Amino acid sequence: VQLVESGGGLVQAGGSLRLSCAASGSIGSHNAMGWFRLVRGKARELVAAITSGGSTGYADSVKGRFAISRDNAENTLYLQMSSLKPDDTAMYYCAAYQYAIWSRHPDYWGQGTQVTVSS
Repeated sequence: VQLVESGGGLVQAGGSLRLSCAASGSIGSHNAMGWFRLVRGKARELVAAITSGGSTGYADSVKGRFAISRDNAENTLYLQMSSLKPDDTAMYYCAAYQYAIWSRHPDYWGQGTQVTVSS
């Protein structure tokens, strides 16, 4: 299994970014997937997740601002981030699960992409 993130970068507060995660190997439409973020010194946070059936879940801190989606034909996961805040600055990781539903403990991880939001 390989998960490759892209789309991170530097953006001003209030701006938008879209993260992408290209999945290969045994990960497909039957697997749940998600996005986590990590800030040094803080606990890893599950930002958003999506089941194989398309049901989504979000951390309270990003509800209404972030949207997770997937393109099963392209085997790609997305995270559209809007109204970004400096507190959203973190390394963002794509994650995948062996099964159709998500949890706080994924089975596979990407290498991460840095998102930095300036004030």
